[in-house]
Amino acid sequence: MNRHIIQLMRPCQWLKNTFVFTPLFFDRHATDWGYVCPCLLVFLAFCLAASGVYCFNDIHDARADRLHPIKRMRPVASGAVSTRMAYAIMGGTWVAAFAVVALGRFGCNRMAIIGTLLFYIAINVAYSVKLKQIPIIDVFIIAIGFVLRIVGGGLSTGIILSHWIILTTFLLALFLAVAKRRDDVAVYEQSGIRTRKGLERYNMVFLNQSISILGSVTIMCYILYTVSDDVVAHMGSPYLYATSFFVLAGILRYMQLTFVDLKSGSPTRILMHDSFIQACIVGWVTTFAVILYL
Repeated sequence: MNRHIIQLMRPCQWLKNTFVFTPLFFDRHATDWGYVCPCLLVFLAFCLAASGVYCFNDIHDARADRLHPIKRMRPVASGAVSTRMAYAIMGGTWVAAFAVVALGRFGCNRMAIIGTLLFYIAINVAYSVKLKQIPIIDVFIIAIGFVLRIVGGGLSTGIILSHWIILTTFLLALFLAVAKRRDDVAVYEQSGIRTRKGLERYNMVFLNQSISILGSVTIMCYILYTVSDDVVAHMGSPYLYATSFFVLAGILRYMQLTFVDLKSGSPTRILMHDSFIQACIVGWVTTFAVILYL
C-alpha cells in the first residue's frame, strides 16, 4: 500500500517544481541562503499542492485511465488505492501545502504566495474536470502552471521577474505540452482508444506544425533575451548568447525524440533518462553560472 500511495503522489513529477528557483538563478542569488530558504519552502508547498492535484486527477480519470495501455496501472485506476484513501491524501497534501506557506518565514508577499498556490490548484482542478477536454486551452493551462511556479519563486524572495523569463518559460512549457499531446493522439490513432475528450480536434499535421513553430519561437525568444540591452546591462556581460547553443541543441534533441523516436509522452521521464538532454542542461547551467557568478 505504501508503494502505491507514493506512486499516487508522483514524487518523480516534483522535478517540474524546480522552476521556482529560476528567479534566484537569474538574479544571482542561487548561493544566498537568505533567498534560498524561502524559495525552498515554496518549492515544498508546490510539491505538496501538485501531489494533491495528481490525486484528484487520478480519482476523476479512473474510468478513462483503465482504457489506456499505460495509465491503467495508476493506483486508483488499478484499485491499488481506494477512492476514499485518495481523497484523504489529496486533502492532507493541500492542507500541508498551505501550512508550509502560512508558517514559513517570508519577508513579504505571504498572501500573494497563498493566492498563487490557490490559483495553481484551482486551474489544475478545472483542467482535470473540464479544461483538458478543450483543445488548445488544455496545453495553455499546463504552460500557465509553469509560469505560476516561477511567480511563486519570485514572490517568496521579492525578486521582480523579467518579462523575458516569463515569456521563455511559458513558450518552453507550451512546446513540451504540445509534444505530450502528440503522444496522446498517436495512442488514439494506433489503438482507436480515446483516453480523453477533445482528441478528435487534434491530428498529427496540426501538432507537428505546432511543435515546429513553438520550438522556433522559444529559441528566438531566448536568443533575443541573451542579446537584450537591458539584460546585458543587468547581468554585466555581453556573452550570454553563448548559452543559446545548449538551448538550441536541447530543443532539437527533444524534437528528434518526438518525431523520430516517438517518445514525447512524459517530459519528466525524458529529462531523467536522456543523457543528451541532461548534458545540454548541465552545459547550459555551467556556462550561465560562469558568466553570472565568475
